Amino acid sequence: MPHLAFWLLATIFALSPPSAYAEGAARHGMVVAQEARAARIGLAVLERGGNAVDAAVATGFAMAVTYPRAGNIGGGGYMVIRLNERQRGAQSIAIDYRETAPAAATREMFLDEKGNADPRRSRDSALAIGVPGTVAGLALAHRRFGSGRLSLAELMAPAIALARGGFTVEDDIADSLPRARARLARWPSSAKIFLRPNGDALAPGDTLVQRDLADTLEAIALHGPRAFYEGPIAENLAAAVQAAGGIMTADDLKNYRAHLRRPVRGRYRGHEIISMPPSSSGGVVLIEMLNILEGYKLGTLDDAARLHLMIEAMRRAYADRAAYLGDPAVVSAPLTRLMSKRYAAQLRAGIDPARATPSSEIRDDVVLPREGENTTHFSVIDRHGNAVANTYTLNFSYGVGLVAEGTGVLLNNELDDFAARPATPNAYGLIGGDANAPGPNKRPLSSMTPTIVTKNGQPVIVTGSPGGSRIITAVLQIVVNVIDRNMSAADAVAAPRIHHQWSPDRVLVEPALPNDVVAGLEGRGHKVERRPPGTSANTILVTPRGYVGAADPRTRGALAAGY
Repeated sequence: MPHLAFWLLATIFALSPPSAYAEGAARHGMVVAQEARAARIGLAVLERGGNAVDAAVATGFAMAVTYPRAGNIGGGGYMVIRLNERQRGAQSIAIDYRETAPAAATREMFLDEKGNADPRRSRDSALAIGVPGTVAGLALAHRRFGSGRLSLAELMAPAIALARGGFTVEDDIADSLPRARARLARWPSSAKIFLRPNGDALAPGDTLVQRDLADTLEAIALHGPRAFYEGPIAENLAAAVQAAGGIMTADDLKNYRAHLRRPVRGRYRGHEIISMPPSSSGGVVLIEMLNILEGYKLGTLDDAARLHLMIEAMRRAYADRAAYLGDPAVVSAPLTRLMSKRYAAQLRAGIDPARATPSSEIRDDVVLPREGENTTHFSVIDRHGNAVANTYTLNFSYGVGLVAEGTGVLLNNELDDFAARPATPNAYGLIGGDANAPGPNKRPLSSMTPTIVTKNGQPVIVTGSPGGSRIITAVLQIVVNVIDRNMSAADAVAAPRIHHQWSPDRVLVEPALPNDVVAGLEGRGHKVERRPPGTSANTILVTPRGYVGAADPRTRGALAAGY
């Protein structure tokens, strides 16, 4: 086979002991991911002459094997690409490969007999499974924007080898499997892969083997993405979902398409922000917050004063997110107004530098649905300056927990991201946003925010994060830390993060935030709650000395790999 040499090289590279570190520098290419083996596989692609898109595709398929709680081919996500003008003319592309609701989905599908939202249906049942988009999205990226030097089979070969031969359980997968044991134990097809015969989760030193997944990946490698969306694999996926009580059909899989979209763009202190448009809310909310903050000299303020202004920007932008944003195929959102400097100035005028604004004074007629936090992000840049920011997910850790028998594919519970009970008052009189109601073939709103920041036409930051609703504010803080606070990549990523999403009216802060800063926020009227970190902003900075990658230290086993 023509890709055998690469298969051997990349597999040996991936199987070498992972040695994650916070920051790494390189001249020619960089991959930063939450899982070291996948990062090394992407790096091997760059070293062989593939471009950033090739490396991202290889990394994405590898993480479906090595980071199963969020890396996937049974979920979906978003990719932002910046192709450098030195290669084929500067262009920015967004690929929306978010999961869709099955054609049989209804507005009432997650309500109980009394008409109340039932979290068990939207989070723990097969009704929550959306039509997976990852295979279509990664294949589209490779076909349209890859270098043309490496076939899809070559890029997928290392993932296939790791799935078939297995690898040692360690780092994050060793941490996450015990927490997911009960979720996986519900399904015999999942238990036989991820649990020991006695029902315990695989432990450090055990070998995780996924032969059915290897067969599925091999079929895709040999026959392209249609092998996943039509034929025996699709039929097995649909049968497994229906047997578990879900509504996804083989026709839903056959009809799935990933979409090319225009990224949203904004300007911040001489930089261009290139990010994901709806069906993700990430880029719109990020740009709205940055527009508000551009009116302040954040770099000259003390920590409490700066964070107060950032919280107030978060509060206002998230209120707009709840009211306006949804699947662009269904909802026509006022994106131009939301991302305008004039609108930001109006919002800024309502911010008191010394006092928190109660969220109820901004908007009190919408509630936000819960959003799963177990997503993963990786960033890639190649020797030509082509860059990729990719975020994808199963929603909850290990998704709904169901592996479709005979496929090895771990399925998502992504439809929980819909507002389960739109236009119906809850116990507090609040009304869910109709823009994000469940519906046939609809994409649930997301917070995923893969982002590339450029200056003078060249990338300077490639970033993104997991973390559910906290994703957008994590990316905001990376941008502010680099541009306003002149932080290094490692310091920008490691700095304690905060989050406010308008509703509920509270500020989440990481435990590492100093007590005096917390006191400064509370003195301004903020309700502060310390919360363990839920984000992992794997980031690349372009500096005069080359590419500097920072793997977020919040995740064991993350790696910045460069050459």
